[in-house]
Amino acid sequence: MAKCMMMASPWWKIEIEGTEKFDSSEPTIFVCNHQSFLDMPVIYQLPWKMKWVSKKSLTYIPVMGWLVWLTGHITINRKSRTALKKLDNLVQPLKDLVPVMIFPEGTRTMDGEIKPFKNGAFLLAMEHGFNIQPMVIDGGHSAMPPGSGKLNPNVTFKLKVLDAIQPDSFESLTEIKQHVRSLMIAQLKELRHT
Repeated sequence: MAKCMMMASPWWKIEIEGTEKFDSSEPTIFVCNHQSFLDMPVIYQLPWKMKWVSKKSLTYIPVMGWLVWLTGHITINRKSRTALKKLDNLVQPLKDLVPVMIFPEGTRTMDGEIKPFKNGAFLLAMEHGFNIQPMVIDGGHSAMPPGSGKLNPNVTFKLKVLDAIQPDSFESLTEIKQHVRSLMIAQLKELRHT
């Protein structure tokens, strides 16, 4: 289904770098910036499967909702006080070496830039010693700006996997969260200039 969604325009291209940086023998939480609904089908082009965390409202969107349901995503109501508790459902899959994918901004950006991060992914990593592996995506905002309903038919999507980060190298949740966000902001700028 993800491949079908990426065929909406025959001129769209996808460039992926850094897949060799993922070590499947380590429990890994992937974090990626979030530009549009098209980010998910682009990330699905990676050569490994992941368990995803998505906001519950996605399940009400035709096609996207089916994708969320069929792939067994964990859905979170961001307004609920139990949202963080629901992330505990990811501990066993991670220990079983099933990688997890979380958009740490919590929602799509409205201007294409990386927004502040929520705590969830980083809290989970620090509590259990799971690696955080940043990814940076660009193109989704140009292809389908939030709220426009129109597709730009001529876009190159770029996805880059960065080096994994071990949480025990950091003294606090704030420190690792800010470090990862800074890396991703710098990488997004680089992607846009190449």
